[in-house]
Amino acid sequence: MANSLHSKRAADIGQRMENVGIREKDIQEKFILSSGPGGQNVNKVATCVVLLHGPSGIRVKESSYRTQAANRVRAREVLVEKMESKAAAQKRSFATARFKEQARQRRRSKKMKERMLENKRFRSERKQTRKRISGAGVDFF
Repeated sequence: MANSLHSKRAADIGQRMENVGIREKDIQEKFILSSGPGGQNVNKVATCVVLLHGPSGIRVKESSYRTQAANRVRAREVLVEKMESKAAAQKRSFATARFKEQARQRRRSKKMKERMLENKRFRSERKQTRKRISGAGVDFF
């Protein structure tokens, strides 16, 4: 039962990797000793998995599980999640840039221009009242 669940997760993550564009040959995989609780197993077996995706430069280190196989699957899941969030961020930034460019090129209405000029005049007048008064013609006490 556990083996079939593991193979199902591995197949699912393989499909997600394919959808994102991650190829197995682009991944460098290294196994190291885990840290933290786990006693003799942690001290003897290299269960921690470190993945490096060459094209993107994303590095993932996973040691949540006691077995190397489970950590390999989880590391790939985390890599896919990072790639998906990176792709979503790029998509958002592209959409934002496109919206900003459209807004920049849009002509302002006549009413909007008048309102802007009125605000500028109001601000100018307010600043003029704050101006320092020159000493000529002013009696101090």
